[in-house]
Amino acid sequence: MTNEKNPGAQDNFDAALAAEILDDEFETAAEYHRMAALHFSAAAKHHLAAAAADDEGDGENTARHAFQAFRHQLNAVQYAEIAVMDNVGLDDDDNL
Repeated sequence: MTNEKNPGAQDNFDAALAAEILDDEFETAAEYHRMAALHFSAAAKHHLAAAAADDEGDGENTARHAFQAFRHQLNAVQYAEIAVMDNVGLDDDDNL
């Protein structure tokens, strides 16, 4: 049985999914969107784990999960930016 406040098992799944996605060279905006979503999801899980650790007064785990959440968020934003840039059919001037 897993502890809901310790997302370790989910982290292993996310790492395996990321490794599977990274096996292939990225070629489409959809692949970048998927990686962005994966990292945003991991960031959310770490934020929840940081909140739970903070509720328990565990400063070390709070800081560790907060840092991991921040790193995933940075990666997610980078993948999202690449996905948008790969959508060559989108033109900002058309949306005004």
